[in-house]
Amino acid sequence: MTKNIVHFSRALADPTRWRIIRLVLADALCVCELADILEMPQSSVSSHVQVIRKAGLLESEKCEKWTYFRIEPKYRELVGTLEKFFESDDAVLKTDAARARTRLGVRETSCCPGPKSLKS
Repeated sequence: MTKNIVHFSRALADPTRWRIIRLVLADALCVCELADILEMPQSSVSSHVQVIRKAGLLESEKCEKWTYFRIEPKYRELVGTLEKFFESDDAVLKTDAARARTRLGVRETSCCPGPKSLKS
């Protein structure tokens, strides 16, 4: 992980990565959950997650064969501030949030067991 401002900025500078960052701001999600929510292939989501992780923005928890990701606590306030400053009424982000609520609602009956220590 890095504290390099360029890597940090690169992690925020992609629309898909920003969507992922928003989704894992409060809830820990695994790649398959993110892929379902974003309606993208897991391999693409995984690539984006790795850029965000390498920039140091994510904490993670391995649970069985799944790894759950959530924004590092020290960056939550910063991401929240950026969100308030730059986002107004983005329909894509609202759709993502609704899909995330639906996906988390079926977590217990899905393939993903859910995190143990990164619970909201």
